[in-house]
Amino acid sequence: MSSDRILSVNGVDLCVETIGDARDPAMLLIGGAASPMDWWEDEFCQRLAAGGRFVIRYDSRDTGRSVTYGAGAPQYTAMDLAADAVGVLDALGLRSAHFVGISMGGALAQRVAIGHPDRVDSLVLISTSPAGPGGPGNPDLPPMSDELQASFAAEARAQDWSDRAAVVDYIVASERRSAAREHFDEARVRVLAERIVDRTTDIAASMTNHWLIEGGEPVRARLGEVIAPTLVIHGTADPLFPYGHAEALAREIPRAELLPLDGVGHQMPPRALWTTVIPALLRHTSGGWEEVEDRLASRSIAAGDPTGWFDRLYAASSAAAWAPTPSMSPGSGTTPWRSTSPRRPSASPGSDTLGPAWTT
Repeated sequence: MSSDRILSVNGVDLCVETIGDARDPAMLLIGGAASPMDWWEDEFCQRLAAGGRFVIRYDSRDTGRSVTYGAGAPQYTAMDLAADAVGVLDALGLRSAHFVGISMGGALAQRVAIGHPDRVDSLVLISTSPAGPGGPGNPDLPPMSDELQASFAAEARAQDWSDRAAVVDYIVASERRSAAREHFDEARVRVLAERIVDRTTDIAASMTNHWLIEGGEPVRARLGEVIAPTLVIHGTADPLFPYGHAEALAREIPRAELLPLDGVGHQMPPRALWTTVIPALLRHTSGGWEEVEDRLASRSIAAGDPTGWFDRLYAASSAAAWAPTPSMSPGSGTTPWRSTSPRRPSASPGSDTLGPAWTT
């Protein structure tokens, strides 16, 4: 079941969509800068829902159908965007969720995992960084590619945001620069860009305001405080956050696991790799063998079929929808399989100030 609606979140209107059964574990998808929910493609979300997840995607401030402030005048900070992620859970009546963030969304997810550990069941960080772009401010992290840096400088000229065709071309060109050539599907990106332009309230604000907001203090020094099971997914050809950023995240977050996507750039997981990425997401967010068994058994009992859960468990295992990989299997002696979630303090929705996040 899918629904798209405007919800009041931290005093502003955000457009939120849910896909799947609300009784399943919640998975919150957080987009990157200037990225509405559309970048989490419909079929991608539907496959996650078919794997037993209650998928939540939303337009952050100044994107899609959510609140807009006018181009050049954002009245919020990165801390507010992170608080909105928690606020979406509050608006849906959810205690916690599995957080999946890409690029800037990954930075926001790190911030929430540190500031609100009770709200984060697990953490997935895609194409992101512990501290923003490498360079003089982060000398131990590799800098963005010279080609990408040159393209940013070239596109600084004024853009006519009222010209639909020109804006679509701009979005497609931006994606082309960041993606790996062999994983860039221009026709597919163009369809998404057209959809984004057509459903966005203020495309000028959407394309500019996130780059102007205050980012707050970096969180890198506090990554050792993250208690959520963490999976880092990163393209080995990312020109914005080269692969060393992923290695730093996996090294500095306790017990984090790292999934490299060979030859992938700074982009949403390419469709050709969904067969790798989606099972990895479902495995990481399953909660372990016992939790899956309990969930399926309670569902079967409620439906009046007390033994049917075993057939569904076997089917799920055969399809590798959630089962651990061989290296994660119980007793394998390699990467321990987490059969239970870490103990967390009781939830207090919206009660705390979030810790700082990385800035560019």
